[in-house]
Amino acid sequence: MPQYFDNVDLPHEDLRVQFELRGKRYCLYSDRGVFSNRSLDYGTRLLIETLLDLGVKGKVLDLGAGLGPIGLILASSDPSLHVVCSDVNERALGLCKKNLESLGLSSRVETVNSDVYSNIETTDFDLIASNPPIRAGKKVTYAMYEGAPSHLKEGGRLIIVIRKQQGAESALAYLKTLFPKVEVIASKKGYKVISSTK
Repeated sequence: MPQYFDNVDLPHEDLRVQFELRGKRYCLYSDRGVFSNRSLDYGTRLLIETLLDLGVKGKVLDLGAGLGPIGLILASSDPSLHVVCSDVNERALGLCKKNLESLGLSSRVETVNSDVYSNIETTDFDLIASNPPIRAGKKVTYAMYEGAPSHLKEGGRLIIVIRKQQGAESALAYLKTLFPKVEVIASKKGYKVISSTK
């Protein structure tokens, strides 16, 4: 069965992901063949809320952005942020572009079709944020972790969310081999938000 990280030719379905976050309502365009295409995934919500509490500044990469909720909500919450949303799934990226346009974020958010970091040229991000595609396997998710330091500025952070039952502990241990400072900064309903600082 096709997964959301595959580029597959599925029939289209005009869907919407509607949710409220911090008192603001959002409605994102969605479709078949993309991650969490009918509702905001709980892990994504926890990651966004954690990032909003941190008060992120500077350049942000939403890696594996899908429809774009992480990057787009961060961008809409702070006009000073410059955000790059990347994904290998062309359908998801097309929807992300449609969503950023509908939110009036075209001047501050760009989309990049990229297999992990293959087309990411910026090397001084302040933040790389991701709800990694666990079902794609460790080869993909660990490549996301491994490539992060070379795309972050000194003091920049990779912040991800993972469910405990989907390998949060092993990811935590692996991240400690790549970064000097790794910590769990939020934990709720079996999800952990892990921050790794360069």
